[in-house]
Amino acid sequence: MATKREVIEREEVVIRFSGDSGDGMQLTGTLFSDSAALFGNDLVTFPDYPSEIRAPHGTVGGVSGFQVHLGHTEIRTPGDYADVLVAMNPAALKANARWLKPGATVILDSDSFDEKGLGKAGYTIDPIEEEKLNDYNIIRVPITTLTRQALDGLGLDMKSVLRSKNMFALGMVYWLFARPLDHTIKYFENKFKKRPLVVEANRRVLQAGYNYAETIEALTPTYMVSPAEIPKGTYRNINGNVATAWGFIAAAEKAGLQLFIGSYPITPATGILEELSLRKEFGVKSFQAEDEIAGICTALGASFAGSLAVTSTSGPGLALKSEAIGLAVMTELPIVIVDVQRGGPSTGLPTKTEQADLMQALYGRNGECPVVVIAASTPSNCFHYAFQAAKIALEHMTPVLLMSDGFLANGSEPWRIPSSKDLPSIKPPIVKEGHENFQPYARDPESLARLWAIPGTKGLEHRIGGLEKDALKGSVSHDPLNHEKMVRTREEKVQRVANYIPKQEIEGDQTGDLLVIGWGGTYGHLITAVNEMRKEGYRVGLMHLHYIKPLPENIETLLGRFKKKVVCELNLGQMAGYLRMKFQDHHYHQVNKVQGLPFTVVELIEAFSKILNED
Repeated sequence: MATKREVIEREEVVIRFSGDSGDGMQLTGTLFSDSAALFGNDLVTFPDYPSEIRAPHGTVGGVSGFQVHLGHTEIRTPGDYADVLVAMNPAALKANARWLKPGATVILDSDSFDEKGLGKAGYTIDPIEEEKLNDYNIIRVPITTLTRQALDGLGLDMKSVLRSKNMFALGMVYWLFARPLDHTIKYFENKFKKRPLVVEANRRVLQAGYNYAETIEALTPTYMVSPAEIPKGTYRNINGNVATAWGFIAAAEKAGLQLFIGSYPITPATGILEELSLRKEFGVKSFQAEDEIAGICTALGASFAGSLAVTSTSGPGLALKSEAIGLAVMTELPIVIVDVQRGGPSTGLPTKTEQADLMQALYGRNGECPVVVIAASTPSNCFHYAFQAAKIALEHMTPVLLMSDGFLANGSEPWRIPSSKDLPSIKPPIVKEGHENFQPYARDPESLARLWAIPGTKGLEHRIGGLEKDALKGSVSHDPLNHEKMVRTREEKVQRVANYIPKQEIEGDQTGDLLVIGWGGTYGHLITAVNEMRKEGYRVGLMHLHYIKPLPENIETLLGRFKKKVVCELNLGQMAGYLRMKFQDHHYHQVNKVQGLPFTVVELIEAFSKILNED
């Protein structure tokens, strides 16, 4: 008979699902996150993939994890340390033991903790002893055996049976956090509606895990994290890649243009191409190119033909696209290049996050080759900054480089879906037939944007290409003074974008002892650390940069309000170096990390405290 459930209210909780790449941990974490979002919790997720495609089964190198931080209040990070860890094998325990909170609950598939499994993970003694987990709530469950029993007689082959064991673990976690199974069962029914046997297998195992958790006393008490108080609206759980894709769709609609993406698949940017390829109902044209150079060149061709043109990539692909970006600068055609950063150099760490492409984005091309550079900072605001990148590119006739990273691309959070009527207008400077005295490089006096003449429009024929242009007619020019004029004009055009972007704001204290400076996907960890420091009585503010080139006009004024400045980034100091170039009268401390992992709030607070307490 089941014991009476004792339920403890919690403000927030962190759960990590971990196992081999084939154990379905990403799906398990996603289903739990979707259920939490539908329940009304605020949340942030952190999928963590192995870099090796086929790492040896049962080894630490092949461990795949998914962490979700959910709460009753606003959640900004996926959490530093886990309250609950599901470890499907010894390697998963070894990889994640250091990320457990004291006294955390650890659910183990005891069937995998045999001599062979322990050996592959590198354990020589009892892993609980070796990891010093005796004071933790260790729940040993024969998940594999119980999954087989639940599916006995259903007629599935053994491979399919074992593929379902992640649902047993999910069912246990649902019971632990008093979550209904309905949403997940509906997912099975929709996903596998043509395969009723798969629906039934997953439903049975999910229910079996839930029932098992209910009958063992080791999993009491259970926990309740109440829904968060959030503004009314229609929400969905969204990751950064999907949000980026949708931002471009919205921008194309606002501009009255067709959206074209020409890209080559590359981790972790591929999801943008995949999502846009599914959106033919919005008139999206997608082209999977044979390489990175073809990807951007097809997009540039689409831009020349009058489309909102996009190409997506990661650091290695951005290097390959550099010459064609230069062509876009020379021809002054609008295009958005998305760089979803990952660990480098070379092939590096394809599935891990980093922020080390900033200097490449700013200067990684031949000649004086200016482009606008902006960066998203949360999975959901990838939508906003994709929209803004497209708006700037179209209205200013310039390439825009949109910076994302692996943490944003794969992480997810609830997103309030905006209404199209609330989005700003986009008005590209397309010139129509009958325009008198058309000159292809005549410019708007305020923005310096040239006119956009669509090929085939009568009377608007003009030369285009990679050779230097005459400052007005666009014909090839080798004149030294004309070249300098065009170089300075192209740079000034990018700098004038500062007149059309918001002034920089500071969160937290507006003046004080320490200004924390960040950019990109570090935002959630930085603002959480800043808020914790303020609770301790420190006067700390956060200046998180979204517009990087050009920088907002009021940056130097804001820098002067604080005694000390610290730049935090997942590289060796690229933004710090950029700010030193721009604002030389200030001293910048640095907090840097290049482990393929995001910051933790704990390490940031320690670093900030040290800087504040220095003489």
